[in-house]
Amino acid sequence: MRCGWGGGTMRGCFCMSEEHARLPPAARLTKWLVSGPPFVYLLLFFAAPGLIMVLASFRFPGEFGGLAPFTATDPDALQGLTLETYRFFFSDFIYTEIFIKSFIVALTTTLICLVMAYPLALLIARSPKKSRDLMVLLVILPFASNFLIRVYAWMIILGPQAALSLAFNGLLGMFGVEPVRLLFSPFAVLVAMVYVHLPFMVLPLYTNLERHDPTLLDAAQDLGANAWQRFWRVTFPLSLPGIFAGSVLVFIPVMGMFAIPDILGGTGDMLVGNLIKEQFLGTRDWPFGSTLSIMLTLAVLLCVWIAARLGGRRRYA
Repeated sequence: MRCGWGGGTMRGCFCMSEEHARLPPAARLTKWLVSGPPFVYLLLFFAAPGLIMVLASFRFPGEFGGLAPFTATDPDALQGLTLETYRFFFSDFIYTEIFIKSFIVALTTTLICLVMAYPLALLIARSPKKSRDLMVLLVILPFASNFLIRVYAWMIILGPQAALSLAFNGLLGMFGVEPVRLLFSPFAVLVAMVYVHLPFMVLPLYTNLERHDPTLLDAAQDLGANAWQRFWRVTFPLSLPGIFAGSVLVFIPVMGMFAIPDILGGTGDMLVGNLIKEQFLGTRDWPFGSTLSIMLTLAVLLCVWIAARLGGRRRYA
């Protein structure tokens, strides 16, 4: 028996719990066997490390790095907790600048991936079945090689004696412009970011576009809409869930990326991920590294929440 929600939220929750209680024991056991392992996995490997990181952000750094000793049974144990790392973070604008720079890089990478991935995903979705499978295989083929190997390959492609650099600087020389360095520059970081994360934009878009009903386009054409109008009024609105999913899959990893700026960036290309890595592995200031990690998590969650709200308003406008 299904209960409605007309009597309020509490009544609806009571009805759902009553239905769950009426399930046979075998069904309840199956439900817990299916949902239990993922829940335990998330609890052990996501929630617990996150809690440890939050607690570490309120600790003092150890004399030789790490965390200062802490005894929970000590009556003065609360004296081992501090807000100093948060005060230090908000007192120096340089960390805000790094966060802003990371946000700009992540947003630019996401937009470039979207512009490049949308036509490709649309082409794959409207191709014959045999060609479609081959194209999808080519999109995911880079995952067959190691991530670092693919990043180091760009050092060869963008090197000062590489064909691309020589051709580009030769073109600039024809217009009287001084040669530029492609490697160890923001350009190299952005190119590698787009290269690494482009498949994460293509696949959600392709999955969404493949499910579109072609009769909707036929109906729009019968009503007099041209190709451009059919795209903007039918295809694009229906693909917004795919755009949002792909943008999240690209934006979040780029915000925390540190390997690409370390390998291909210059001295001024430090992002949040590099700063966090340096705190944990370089200076070994674990409390401040934990604070930076929390700030990064909150910033990403805020960006995703704003994007979801904006997408929801446009959806119901």
